[in-house]
Amino acid sequence: MLLVLLGAAVLEAGGDAIVRRGLHAEGSTLRLGLILLGGIVLTTYGITVNLPPWDFGRLLGVYVTLFFVVAQIINAAVFGIAPSLPTVCGGALVIAGGAVMTFWQR
Repeated sequence: MLLVLLGAAVLEAGGDAIVRRGLHAEGSTLRLGLILLGGIVLTTYGITVNLPPWDFGRLLGVYVTLFFVVAQIINAAVFGIAPSLPTVCGGALVIAGGAVMTFWQR
């Protein structure tokens, strides 16, 4: 389950990054191509995260944690922006919540 969610997080954050690059790209052909590619990647994310028959509420709770971590990595690697102290502190709470939802036995 976690690997599928991690893959979905990479697709979503990556698709968002591609669209962002497209919105700021030079030239209408490159702009349109990146936006369309981002849309395809985001559609793939939507299919990936919703195909398995998981508890949707728990699934998205755990997914948000993985998305947060992947988004911070992409933000630093692609856009050169390191997370601020408030982002790190808030992210620690997000990660703690995801750990509770993942590992707490019902």
